[in-house]
Amino acid sequence: MLPAVPERAVDELGRTEGGPETLGLLVRDQHTRRLLLLRAVLDAAESAAPDVCPAPALTRLREDWALLEEAERLEAPGPAGHPPGPAGHPPGPEADAARGNRPPPSRVRALLLHPFTGPWAREALRLLGPETGPLPARDRREQARALAYFGALAAVAAARAGVPYAVRLTAHDGVLALPSLGALRTGGPGRRDPEVTVVHRHGRLTLRRPGEADVTVRLQNGPGAWSEAAAWTPAYTLPGLVPGSAPVPLDDLDPYRTARGGPRPDTLSGPAELDEAGRKHWLHTWSGTAAALTAGGAGRLTESAALLSCLVPLAAPPGSGPGGSCSGTRREAFGAVLSSAPATATGFAATLVHEIQHAKLAALGDMTTLHHASPAARHFAPWRPDPRPYDGLLQGAYSHLALADFFQRCALTAALPARRDAAWERHARYQAQVGAVLPALVGSGDLTVPGRRFVDRMVEVYERLAEQPPPRGHAARATGYVQAARTLWNRRHATGE
Repeated sequence: MLPAVPERAVDELGRTEGGPETLGLLVRDQHTRRLLLLRAVLDAAESAAPDVCPAPALTRLREDWALLEEAERLEAPGPAGHPPGPAGHPPGPEADAARGNRPPPSRVRALLLHPFTGPWAREALRLLGPETGPLPARDRREQARALAYFGALAAVAAARAGVPYAVRLTAHDGVLALPSLGALRTGGPGRRDPEVTVVHRHGRLTLRRPGEADVTVRLQNGPGAWSEAAAWTPAYTLPGLVPGSAPVPLDDLDPYRTARGGPRPDTLSGPAELDEAGRKHWLHTWSGTAAALTAGGAGRLTESAALLSCLVPLAAPPGSGPGGSCSGTRREAFGAVLSSAPATATGFAATLVHEIQHAKLAALGDMTTLHHASPAARHFAPWRPDPRPYDGLLQGAYSHLALADFFQRCALTAALPARRDAAWERHARYQAQVGAVLPALVGSGDLTVPGRRFVDRMVEVYERLAEQPPPRGHAARATGYVQAARTLWNRRHATGE
């Protein structure tokens, strides 16, 4: 059992902050959970009925686990590293959980901890679940896709560790994705996806398809892999946010980067595939993001550098005009932020502040229960037209409180009057929105002891921000906006709140 969350960590997070120790606690807990999910996938496959996980699929899964274990043995031998688990099992996360503190992960372990292994593992568990009969045809296809993805993951890990091998991998929808390296285009729509033989020797992958010329891919020290072949698209990364930090993948290739098939929020668009111009735009905006984050407080840069491990480009929202944008996080993909192309560095810095708070609060909620409120959607939130459950209200208020703090700091340090005025306008709007929902959060009898402590720290931040109010015009417009939103909401929902 993991230790209780220290009160100091709850206090820091409640203030929308987080020192290195607190942020490290969140990361370690999420990494442990991800490794346990990987173990659960193998256990589920081993215990599944043959009509759920056929013998050939189970055999292949065992072979992939064995290749993964060999990769970790080579990269982390002996007691100083991460010893592999029992035969047939992934490297032992239980020992990591017991230590509660571990050295930076090896390249193999880092690959296993990548955000998209979370949604992949959850989907694999669903497809290997406790069904008693054969899987429907659609689920059989999805299960084949999930198991093939793990084969590709194991192959990349082994190549990174220098293990020589020859394996057969299966493409899906005309693409063979090799996580963190890139993707091979194997055919057009309607064509049968071929098996690809992948041979690794001395940092070079040879990809062989029936009736096609071999594709040679050379590994690089960092993310991505290079090839002259037009069929190969290398993974793309952005420079680290701070000097010495790891590059940040801008992933438009991984098949698990967005949710597959399920409902998507109306405000969130689908995944985007970037061309050269799109990548250059992201790089240009990204180059100013660290400075923009620092303008809103040095802690905003620190938390983004500590928690952000991947960006997923999204298409522009449907029907949006110029400057329209959307962003989001996925609870099962801790470390990833999804966003449409940012217009400015300041705008993208605000997106990161917003989404990182969601990641922090979700991770804290995994470690401790903050409330026992009903999931019924009944609360007014001025940033949404629909009623929100208590948990959604808390998430929204928390991210908006961080934005109010961010833009107040930007306003207080801005040299140019136009930037100062724009920052005060955004601060006033977010501060008024948070003030409108704090009574519902504070007044709940469903808060636990850690939850009460967390919300009390939020109130302290709100009151601190109020000590340096925005210019009267901005405050009046923000108040009017919230009042109008409440009036419209009451007309639509008439809940009596």
